[in-house]
Amino acid sequence: MIDNKISQTKVIIGGVNKGEPNFDYYMRELAQLSAANNMEVVGRVDQNLERLVAATYFGSGKVAEIGTLAQESGATHLVLNDELSPTQIRNLERETKLHVVDRTELILEIFSNRAKTKQAKLQVALARLQYELPRLHTAENSGLDQQRGSGTGGSGGGGLANRGSGETKLELNRRTLGKQIAMIKEELQEISRSEATRRKERNESALPQVALVGYTNAGKSTTMNSLLQLFGQGEDHEKKAKKQVFEKDMLFATLDTSVRRIDLASNFSFLLSDTVGFISKLPHKLVESFKATLQEVRDADLLIHVVDVSDENHKEMVETTNAVLKELGVLETPTIIAYNKADETVREYPSMDGDDLFYSAKDEQSMQLLSQLITKKLFADYQVRTLRLPLTAGKDLAYLHAKAEILTEDYTSDGVTVEARLSPTDQKRLESFTVNVQE
Repeated sequence: MIDNKISQTKVIIGGVNKGEPNFDYYMRELAQLSAANNMEVVGRVDQNLERLVAATYFGSGKVAEIGTLAQESGATHLVLNDELSPTQIRNLERETKLHVVDRTELILEIFSNRAKTKQAKLQVALARLQYELPRLHTAENSGLDQQRGSGTGGSGGGGLANRGSGETKLELNRRTLGKQIAMIKEELQEISRSEATRRKERNESALPQVALVGYTNAGKSTTMNSLLQLFGQGEDHEKKAKKQVFEKDMLFATLDTSVRRIDLASNFSFLLSDTVGFISKLPHKLVESFKATLQEVRDADLLIHVVDVSDENHKEMVETTNAVLKELGVLETPTIIAYNKADETVREYPSMDGDDLFYSAKDEQSMQLLSQLITKKLFADYQVRTLRLPLTAGKDLAYLHAKAEILTEDYTSDGVTVEARLSPTDQKRLESFTVNVQE
């Protein structure tokens, strides 16, 4: 596929509707994905069928129509809404004279272009190799022959000595890809071990963890940046700018998980992570490859499910995100449904509907209300305690520094007086040192 920043690749998008109620939504999304990959959609072809045609995906009449449309529009690629078999792709390419890209390959290409860190690049490479492995085939015009019989004087059996050069090359390619997959998995395991160590340190800190989740381009990165901007008290412009995460109005602008500390005005602090966005029909191989990155979601004490409420298909987007969260096993985690881009609708904002928030990530009042909701969800059971520890309680003091949010600390000749915000568990653990309770 071409990624030319000067001229765009002209493509026709197409799909088979097997009675799916959201088919038109999927096709519009396919057009957005194509645009995100520097493609210009110059035509669209739909067909209603009970089942896909095994050989060519579309029926023969529609295949001919695509060829004609390509000649008229100057399209060079055909982008399809489903994952196709190798046979379907080869047959379509032969009959339409177009380069055929299925939905999975398109998403893999976008992820490949967006990946920045070593981990993300390896995760995308793994998913791509797993996609390509079953699609390896011998080129039709390569002149390589397929498996032959044993021939005169042959011994029979299935050793490589009895196989044609075409199949030998195919098996060598498969073994090569298999080795590459194994090497990438090993590298990812090494990175995962390092990430696990960092996550363990974060998990052992006193700070609760919050993860932004949701559909791609819903406004997760903008929400994070607005919180960083609003609660960066005492920080100069340069320091605030360094904490900002990349945001852009396009699908899959960011793939890498970013973690930032948020210090609220009420002295509450937490770690906020911005995760990769989801999309309809997100290839399972990508979900599997990115599970290490999405571990931040599993570790979170609170999820903020960001939804683009201005999109007419936002309900389907919620269902898509919930499906991925279910696969990750985190549907039971406390969650705030945050309906972003309310400024692009007729709804008043910021406003609450139960625990659901309608807001704009670019509006300061909205972000203040979101911070209040986070505080309510995360810190409802936390209380400030004044503790007096003797000099002999060094381990307990070290525990406080590791686990609690220290507000004040006053050393005297016979010990230390600490004012700290404690979780319910730590309130009970340190009860013997408690001087008083501030309500």
